[in-house]
Amino acid sequence: MAKPSSVKVVEVCSVAPKPSSGPDSAHLEDLSLPLTFFDLHWLRFPPSQSLFFYEMSSFNASHFFDSILPKLKTSLSATLQHFVPLAGNLTWPLDSPEPFLSYLKGNTIMLTIAESDADFHHLISTNNFDIEVKEYHSLVPQLAMSHEKVAVLALQITVFSKGGFSIGSAMHHAASDGLSALLFFKIWGHLCKHGGGEEGVPPPLPSYDRKVINDPAGLHEIYSNDWLRLGGPNNRSLLPLEVKRPGDSIQATFEFTHAKIETLRRLAMRTMMTKNKEQGDHSKLFHLSTFSLTCAYTWVCLVKAEETKTERVFFIIPVDCRSRLDPPLPPTYFGNCIAGHLAVAETKDLLGEDGMLVALKAIRDVIKSLDKTLLEGAETWVSRMFNTLQPNADRIIPADGSPRFEFYDAADFGWERPTKHELVSIDKTGTMSFQESKNGDGGVEAGLVLKKHYMEAFASLFAKGLEENLTHMQ
Repeated sequence: MAKPSSVKVVEVCSVAPKPSSGPDSAHLEDLSLPLTFFDLHWLRFPPSQSLFFYEMSSFNASHFFDSILPKLKTSLSATLQHFVPLAGNLTWPLDSPEPFLSYLKGNTIMLTIAESDADFHHLISTNNFDIEVKEYHSLVPQLAMSHEKVAVLALQITVFSKGGFSIGSAMHHAASDGLSALLFFKIWGHLCKHGGGEEGVPPPLPSYDRKVINDPAGLHEIYSNDWLRLGGPNNRSLLPLEVKRPGDSIQATFEFTHAKIETLRRLAMRTMMTKNKEQGDHSKLFHLSTFSLTCAYTWVCLVKAEETKTERVFFIIPVDCRSRLDPPLPPTYFGNCIAGHLAVAETKDLLGEDGMLVALKAIRDVIKSLDKTLLEGAETWVSRMFNTLQPNADRIIPADGSPRFEFYDAADFGWERPTKHELVSIDKTGTMSFQESKNGDGGVEAGLVLKKHYMEAFASLFAKGLEENLTHMQ
C-alpha cells in the first residue's frame, strides 16, 4: 500500500456562469427547472463522483498555477453559461409539493484548488490492484447539502508535486445521468482547448425541454410519495441515503483490448454453434455486442471471485431511453433518462462451464425485449432501489456507464487526453462501471471496488480467462 498522503487546500473559489450578450442571456436570470420521474428516481442517490488524472512531462507547479489553472477557470465559467442549472441547487421548500432545480442569479459552483504529496504515478498506474478507495476520496469534492437544499455540482483540481494534476467532480444524480455529464465535460474541454475560437467542431449545446417526457402512468407522483414515506411520513429530506460499504476496499480498472473482445466474440460464437449442433437446435445465433460481451465476462468473473452463495444473481443493465421514448429525445437532452433492467441467472449456472453463455443469454434477453418492456415495472423503480442499496437475499450487481461513453476524448482540455479516469462513487453503490478504453482502440475499461482478497481473486480470474480464451483461438 502507498504511504499515507495529505491534501492541502490552497484556495476555495466560486465560479459563476459567464454573462452572455447573446440570445442565451436570459438563462442567467432566475431559473426553476422541474424534475421528471427519471430525475426523481435518483433523488437521494449518492452523488456521482468522477476523477480525471493528467500526466505531464516535466510538470511544473508554478507553470500550472500561472497558465493552466486560469484557462480552466475561464473556460469553466464559459461552460456554465450553457449549464446554468449546474450552478444552482436541488431544493425542496416547505411550500413546494415536490423538489426542483433552482438557479438564482448570482449562484456559483464551488471550485477547490488543492495540493497533494501522494505518489502520482502510483495513482495513475494501470493493472495496479493495491489502490485503496480512500486514496481517491480526498481528490474529489463533496456537495454542500442539507435536508432542504443540495448543491448540484462541485469541482476540485489537485496538483501533485511530481507528475501532473487531477480534476475531481461531484454531480447530483437527480440533475444528470452519465450522458449529460459527458456533454458537460465535452463542452468544457472544447472551450478550454480552443478558447471559444473557430477551431474544432464545437459540441452541440444541451437541451432542457422537460415537456418532451410523457408520464401517463403518473410515475412522478408515485416516486415523490415513495421518497416522502422513506423515514417519514412527509420526509422531505434531500440528504443521500446512508450506504454502508467496507472501508478498506480496493478500486481497480480492468481493460478489455479490442483484440481480446474479438477473441471473446469468436469463442462465444463457436461455442454457441457447437451447443446448437449437439442439441439439434437450428435457431439463429444472436448478435454479441461489445457491451454484452464485456458485461457478461465481468459478471461471471465477479461471481466466481466472490464465491457467491445466493441462489440467483441479478445484473442491472442501464438503458439510455432517449432514442427509445415516443417521441424520442435529442441525444443532447440534459437530465436523467436511464432505465435499469434486470438480467437474472442462477448462480450455479454462472459458476458452471458455460457461465459466459448463461450471462450472455440473460443480457441478450433483456436487450431484445426493450421495445416492449422499456418502462415495464417503472412504478417500483424507487422502492426497488431501496433494496439495491441494502443487504439483500439475492446478489445484485448494478452496472453503470457504457463503452460508448468517450470520457477520455471529452476531457481533453488541451494538454492531451486524461491518463486515467475513475468513477470514484462506485464504492458507495457497489456498481460496476464501463467506459471506452483510454487507448481509443475500441477497447473497454471495467471498474470495480472490492475487498482486497476478492480483488486479487477477480484479477487472477480476469487475466487467466482472457489468456485461456486467446490460446483456444490459436
